Amino acid sequence: MLLPDWAVLNAAVDWLANGLWNLSWWQIVLYALFTTHITIASVTIYLHRHQAHRAMDLHWLPAHFFRFWLWLGTGQVTKEWVAVHRKHHAKCETADDPHSPHAHGIETVFWKGAELYRAETAKQETIDKFSLGCPNDWIERNLYSRYSWQGVGLMLILNLALFGAAGLVVWAVQMAWIPFWAAGVVNGIGHYWGYRNFEAPDASTNISPWGIIIGGEELHNNHHTYPTSAKFSVKPYEFDVGWMYISMMQRLGLAKVKKTPPRLQLGQIKPVADEKTLEALIAHRYEVMAGFARDLKRTCQQEIAVLKAKQADASVLVAARRWLHRDDERVPASAQPKIAEARAAHPVLDKMVTMREELRQMWLSTSLSREQLTANLKDWCHRAESSGIQALQDFSVRLRSVHI
Repeated sequence: MLLPDWAVLNAAVDWLANGLWNLSWWQIVLYALFTTHITIASVTIYLHRHQAHRAMDLHWLPAHFFRFWLWLGTGQVTKEWVAVHRKHHAKCETADDPHSPHAHGIETVFWKGAELYRAETAKQETIDKFSLGCPNDWIERNLYSRYSWQGVGLMLILNLALFGAAGLVVWAVQMAWIPFWAAGVVNGIGHYWGYRNFEAPDASTNISPWGIIIGGEELHNNHHTYPTSAKFSVKPYEFDVGWMYISMMQRLGLAKVKKTPPRLQLGQIKPVADEKTLEALIAHRYEVMAGFARDLKRTCQQEIAVLKAKQADASVLVAARRWLHRDDERVPASAQPKIAEARAAHPVLDKMVTMREELRQMWLSTSLSREQLTANLKDWCHRAESSGIQALQDFSVRLRSVHI
C-alpha cells in the first residue's frame, strides 16, 4: 500500500494557501489594484489617445510595453479596439454606433458592453474600414493577434504561481476590470448621466471631474468635444491622470503630444465683429457656446428668484432650466412642452434661446459665403447689444474680443 508523501502534500497545500510570495490579503489587493491600473493606463494612453485618435506619438519602448501588457491583461487586439472606437465616433448615437445607450439601451450597454464589443469585432467590414494605421509587424501578426487569449492564460498561470488559490480571484478581477469600467461605465454611463462642459453633437457626459479610476476616461464629454486632444481635462478643477502620465513620458522623451484642447483667447474689443471674429468663433465654438450657456443659466436663475420673491409659481421654469441651453435635437420630447411654456412666459429667456440658435447656425450653415456669415455675425452682435438684455449685451462684447 502506497502512503502519501506528506512533505509534498503539505507543500502543495501551503502553495495553494499562500503561493510563492506569501503575501497578506491587503498586499494582494494592492497588487490587483496596481496591475488593473496599468491596464487602464495602457488602454487610455496606447489604444485610445495614441492609436485610435493619433493625438500623440509614443516611443517604441512604452508602446511595446503597453501592447505586451494588454496581451497579458486583456487579450486585446489593437486593430479591433481601434476599429470599434473609431466607428463609435463616426456613427455616434445612431443605430450603427457599436455601443450607444441611446441606440441599444443603457442596461444593455452597462451590463453587456463587452458582448456588444465582441459582436462588432466579428464584422470584418468594421475592422477593414476603421483600423488603418494599426501595428502590423511580425510580433503582432504571429503572437498578439494570432494568440490573443494565450496572454490572459499566461497571466492566470502567473497569478496562481504567485498567490496560490487567491490568484484565481486576482485574475478574475483583472479580466473583469476593462469590460466593467470601459465597456460598461464609460460607454454606457458616459453617454447617459453626468455633467457637460460643452454642447458636443452627441450625448456624451463627464462622469466625474477627477479622472483617476478610469485613467481620465471619466471626462468623456471633453473627449468627444475635442477627440484628437491628448489631454481630456479642460477646467481648472478637472484632473486627468492619463495626461499626467503622458506629460511625464514627454519630459523623458518617450512621448510627443500632437494636440491639446484649444484655449479661448480674449484680446482687445473690436468696434464691430469681422472675419477674424467669425474665424475665432468657429474655431472656439464649443467654448463660446459654453459661455453662452452659463449666461443663460444665470439669467434663468434670476427669473426664478424674481418669481419666488413674488411668491409666484416657478415650477415650469425650474423644470425647463435644465434644457434651455441645449440644442433642440438633444431635448427630449417630454421636456419640450415645459420649455415652450417657459419661453412664452419669459420673453428675456425666449430671446436668448432664439439668439443662441442663430449663433449656432454660424458654423452649421454650408450655403452661405464667408462674407455673408460675417455680415450675419455683425448683425447678431448689433441686435444683442441693443436688446436691452444685460446678459446678451455682455456676451456680445466678449465675443468681439475673441481671437485665434
